[in-house]
Amino acid sequence: MAERDDVILITGASTGLGLALARLLLAETDHFLILTAREASLPRFAELGLHEGERVWIRALDVTDPQQRRAVVAEAEDRLGGVDVLVNNAGVSYRAVVEHVTDEERLAQMDVNFLGPMAMAGLCLRGMRWRRQGRILNVSSVGGMMAMPTMAVYSASKFALEGATESLWYEVRPWKIRVSLIQPGFVHSASFENTRYTLASRRSSDDPGRSYHLHYTHMAAFISRLMARTRATPEDVARTILRTMRRDDPPLRVPATIDAHLFSMLRRLLPRTLYHRLLYWMLPKVSTWGPLVARPRRLERGKEEG
Repeated sequence: MAERDDVILITGASTGLGLALARLLLAETDHFLILTAREASLPRFAELGLHEGERVWIRALDVTDPQQRRAVVAEAEDRLGGVDVLVNNAGVSYRAVVEHVTDEERLAQMDVNFLGPMAMAGLCLRGMRWRRQGRILNVSSVGGMMAMPTMAVYSASKFALEGATESLWYEVRPWKIRVSLIQPGFVHSASFENTRYTLASRRSSDDPGRSYHLHYTHMAAFISRLMARTRATPEDVARTILRTMRRDDPPLRVPATIDAHLFSMLRRLLPRTLYHRLLYWMLPKVSTWGPLVARPRRLERGKEEG
């Protein structure tokens, strides 16, 4: 089989980490890039000065849309010989406690952060196995190694991504396909401002009389402060992805920020009971959480007091 430049496909490439990685790769000339984003986000590429060219495609891809997934990978197979490196970066984050998420909202979160990326991996793996080489880099989070209050469904999606990726690591090594999880922690960016609320979590966040109001108030402020104070940037994490991509035998899990390294170490070294108690008492003003409220006289389907 003739030598050819690696084809690198990045999901969620129009903003944040995906954009930072795209810019790093655009500065090089030994690969072909497929930059993807949801159709509504495609104009961002031109606004940022990124255009299609001899070595760059820009394609619409909603990772939750099976038809768009198949179309992008099929085009890469037909015209470029397949995807050699898949970077599953597209993601979304909901801020909500367990009580404040409907089945539809849980599925929406899982669809973007877990089901979509694994479906993309499945499509790309067929060609990778035939070529007996390939790379899959799934962008996870510290939320995939530890859970935080008000981020239950987000952590569930990242825990699922980590578990499936660990299985995949074993499954495809016989074909010399390398699989890694990139685990960023807090990053200095405005990405936290894009965190979505469910209908119930927004009500509780806005209403001081509701049970979980202080959970949302203090956690949102806490995360905002950490994002503002950290020195890690999307460009730093993008460079970590690039280094991992180039390693002959990269590790399965790659903490990408100092705090991710710290939490990984704490999980390994501390007894689990002590670990959870320590993190609980580190929560912002946790002693004020859980105010007494009047007990609801009855529970109605689809409604909640908190």
